[in-house]
Amino acid sequence: MGSPYWLEDVVPPRPQATRDGRVDVAIVGGGVTGCAAALRLAEGGLSVRLHEQRGIAEGASGRNGGFALRGGAASYPVARETYGAEESGELWRWTEAALDRLAGLAGDALRRPGSYRLAADEEEREAIRSEYEALREDGFAVEWLEDVPGGAAGKFHGALHHIGDGSIQPARFVRRLAARAAEAGVDIREHDLVEDVEALDADAVVVATDGYGHGLVPELADLVWPTRGQVIASEPLGRVLYDRPHYARQGFDYWQQLPDGRILLGGFRDVSIMDELTDVEETTPTIQSSLESFLWELAGERVPITHRWAGIFGLTQDMLPLVGRVPGRERIWVAGGYSGHGNVLGFACGELVADALLGRDTPQLALLDPARFA
Repeated sequence: MGSPYWLEDVVPPRPQATRDGRVDVAIVGGGVTGCAAALRLAEGGLSVRLHEQRGIAEGASGRNGGFALRGGAASYPVARETYGAEESGELWRWTEAALDRLAGLAGDALRRPGSYRLAADEEEREAIRSEYEALREDGFAVEWLEDVPGGAAGKFHGALHHIGDGSIQPARFVRRLAARAAEAGVDIREHDLVEDVEALDADAVVVATDGYGHGLVPELADLVWPTRGQVIASEPLGRVLYDRPHYARQGFDYWQQLPDGRILLGGFRDVSIMDELTDVEETTPTIQSSLESFLWELAGERVPITHRWAGIFGLTQDMLPLVGRVPGRERIWVAGGYSGHGNVLGFACGELVADALLGRDTPQLALLDPARFA
């Protein structure tokens, strides 16, 4: 208990590249964003050193629900209203392309059965139906289901099927990214705490810690709020009830059944929402009890729980990540604030910040620029 199921995966060996002296780019954070950025920068010809306080993927990248979803944290109609119709369409297509690239790197760490967004009541059904219509209007692959097959049948008020979404073993994927980055020459330094980003011996620094390291860049302290997510996993079941990622109640409940048969379930943050605005990485009785009860409902029996854990993600006020140079800090860049959607967005934003440092321009840089809050 307390150790994420994902981190039990075997850590693959990787080359040990070392670099003395100054590098072009130092990266703080050894999760999906840091490793994706490191790989892209090294392949672009820059010297890179990556610093990770723990081990690779032992932060949020090894502590989430294992969903690999297109889009962002906001629903598509809300995104169109908030960010603009054209910008939202471009953002969604950008994440689709990122998921396709991720699939090429992930190997057996990724399956793509699609995902179900479920309506817990009539009000949510109306909202999800509007999202389905907006997505289909803009040409995205979605289906509407009056009822959901499997263990969720008869329990919800309709569902939106996001075709092409996936289920990922996030720690396995990120460790593979790290191995590729090391092969490309990245100096990866695990168990190496960074307390002062200005002290790093590099021409540029990328802070890729999402909800961790709050205060490492004081200018961002009020822009990215550390938020706790709690997860449990059951013993393997002898039958398949849920063949893809499921989420309901605006994403407050999310679960999937893994290839070995166990149900992995997270959420219920709204049961004690103010307490979950924290960077304290520990489970709490209130939320664990809610998760436990819902797990038994999903399984149809009091299935034993084998794993309980917590992780921290970064929440932003407009539900968009921050990617770009920190205002007023010439050397310091940031990529984070995924609002709970970090597996695909974190990968995409790692590549995006790397492309910015390599002088490549993409439309998403303007939308995600941290200066939008200035």
